[in-house]
Amino acid sequence: MSVDEPTPSVPDLTADERAALHSIQLGIEHAHRAYADLLGCHHRTGHAMDRFAEAEELLRAAGHDAYADELRDRLLPAGVVEDRWTYELVTAYRSNLLNELDAFETAVREDVADGVDHVAERAQQRAWRERAESEKWTE
Repeated sequence: MSVDEPTPSVPDLTADERAALHSIQLGIEHAHRAYADLLGCHHRTGHAMDRFAEAEELLRAAGHDAYADELRDRLLPAGVVEDRWTYELVTAYRSNLLNELDAFETAVREDVADGVDHVAERAQQRAWRERAESEKWTE
């Protein structure tokens, strides 16, 4: 929606419906933030492992083959959780949880609020704009 387009009207919802949709929306936002944190962990872990791969070469060049072998054979190929690499965790989070939550939120919003998102914020926006407009004429 562009700035020039009117804000969709807020459907006539009960307070419980509005609160439920708001809680679902906040939950979705937190789940997306958790996914972003997981992506950050994935990237930081990858950079750490790149440094360990570099250390393996340097240890070998310095004559410390046993330490280099441990990095190569045990630590570098290992996963972070039960032999799973971080990219697998990122993929599982997105496909097993995030996509399901997004689909659930969309279905509930379509059914309860005619597809309108951020119903609590829209209602607040409308109330504040109406109050501002009415206050202009009373001053």
